[in-house]
Amino acid sequence: MLVTGLEILKKARAEGYGVGAFNTNNMEFTQAILEAAEELRSPVILALSEGAMKYGGRALTRMAVALAQEARVPVAIHLDHGSSYESVLKALREGFTSVMIDKSHEDFETNVRETKRVVEAAHAVGVTVEAELGRLAGIEEHVAVDEKDALLTNPEEARIFMERTGADYLAVAIGTSHGAYKGKGRPFIDHPRLARIAELVPAPLVLHGASAVPQELVERFRAAGGEIGEAAGIHPEDIKKAISLGVAKINTDTDLRLAFTALIREALGKNPKEFDPRKYLGPAREAVKEVVKSRMELFGSVGKA
Repeated sequence: MLVTGLEILKKARAEGYGVGAFNTNNMEFTQAILEAAEELRSPVILALSEGAMKYGGRALTRMAVALAQEARVPVAIHLDHGSSYESVLKALREGFTSVMIDKSHEDFETNVRETKRVVEAAHAVGVTVEAELGRLAGIEEHVAVDEKDALLTNPEEARIFMERTGADYLAVAIGTSHGAYKGKGRPFIDHPRLARIAELVPAPLVLHGASAVPQELVERFRAAGGEIGEAAGIHPEDIKKAISLGVAKINTDTDLRLAFTALIREALGKNPKEFDPRKYLGPAREAVKEVVKSRMELFGSVGKA
């Protein structure tokens, strides 16, 4: 069933579990995410970035909305990292039930003004809104932030920001980062900062850049001929602790891409004569589904639908 993001996330924060927001770019990813949710009876957020919408066009957005409507579990269709008011309006016209406006790279007052503008438009049609305060290092679609420019979320500013904008959930910067390279070893997550934010902000909190980047997937990718540097992700225990402190939405993208590509490389490497896409896209889709399931189990959303 198609629901708003807040319908899913308000319950998650109140009951102390997390819900995965999984990025999709095509039919296989969309099927894998929704099938995993139904099999585990988990609510889920299907996220599409501006890049995904440009790549898949209306065919992708219409498919995502239609499949969500047919699903036997709660599903929200979410605009990930919307860069502008116009981008949000496009998502609203396409039937999205959750939108993110990301003006975290702007000054505080600009972020407040633009977020409030989006909230007014989205709430007018019954859609809920995610905003972001603080900056995450790494690369995410149109936003590239150097490590030295990444700013952690100020708890008091977060309270004021949410009161002034009326946003429904807030993405915070506490040490996670976008992409496959989150540092060396175990990246530091500022849990005390998160705890203080949660004390001041009763709304569901959001963790971006939270992929685990499992080493077994990294090694499979390399073994199949892929090239990737010293990739590192967020430790599962740090995710669990963040959820216990108020995080209700956890984004995952890199892990899905890594699994999908590794399986395609393996399949084509084993059979160079293969040119039936079903023979390699099918196993890749199953690999994505298994990653989604493992994340749902980590987040504690299994059986919550």
